[in-house]
Amino acid sequence: MILHTTEVTPLPGYRLSLRFNNGEAGVVDLSNELEGEVFEALRAPELFSTAYQHPVMRTVAWQNGADLAPEFLLELMHASAGAGHCDAQR
Repeated sequence: MILHTTEVTPLPGYRLSLRFNNGEAGVVDLSNELEGEVFEALRAPELFSTAYQHPVMRTVAWQNGADLAPEFLLELMHASAGAGHCDAQR
């Protein structure tokens, strides 16, 4: 199965609520990941809040053209699972 997101909801504090096609869901904190030319612009809360489910790439994307691989997002979600932010629903 090729991993992709199925739901993307931007939250305050540079966080995203995500659901994946493997049944997992949770919150990802991107506050330490917004570096580089394309991603630094997302530090503006009004731009970060434009996060959406891209219909073709099937992952999170923003109005400025930034996007993140679903594998990377799932890895971040698993890393924060110890803090109680991950819901595995298989």
